[in-house]
Amino acid sequence: MTKVAVIMGSKSDLPVMQDAIDILKEFGIDVLVDIVSAHRTPQKMMEFGTKAHTNGIGVIIAGAGGAAHLPGMVASLTPLPVIGVPVKSSNSIDGWDSVLSILQMPGGVPVATVALNGAKNAGILAAQILGSSNKEIQEKIIDYKEGLKAKVLESSKGL
Repeated sequence: MTKVAVIMGSKSDLPVMQDAIDILKEFGIDVLVDIVSAHRTPQKMMEFGTKAHTNGIGVIIAGAGGAAHLPGMVASLTPLPVIGVPVKSSNSIDGWDSVLSILQMPGGVPVATVALNGAKNAGILAAQILGSSNKEIQEKIIDYKEGLKAKVLESSKGL
């Protein structure tokens, strides 16, 4: 089965990125997790980005805080879809620097961007991308969304 790579610039990003890992595992999708820093390990980032599509990866989720270069740099290296997760980090300006760094990509280098610390939505989006060509994953997404609907309907009873 195609894997989703969940990468991040620092181990301190893992508590946020864990939400993506967890939801992908809930959908039965294989997940590769690694720390790939655009600034501290640029050679590792280059190798990862240029080879991901040959290593069974179908979608990359990249989380980063501060200047948040990782998602865009990886997107510049790979033919795969990249989903950026802006992380509110200790060196962040309330997370806005991360949001804008990931959101404001130049033409030709798209990065899908989710909300600040929105790793769960990144995982769901990655599953939806894979589900567009994999009926088994698509059925799990449909069931998940039906579950969301059921929770809302249940919570509205007795109001």
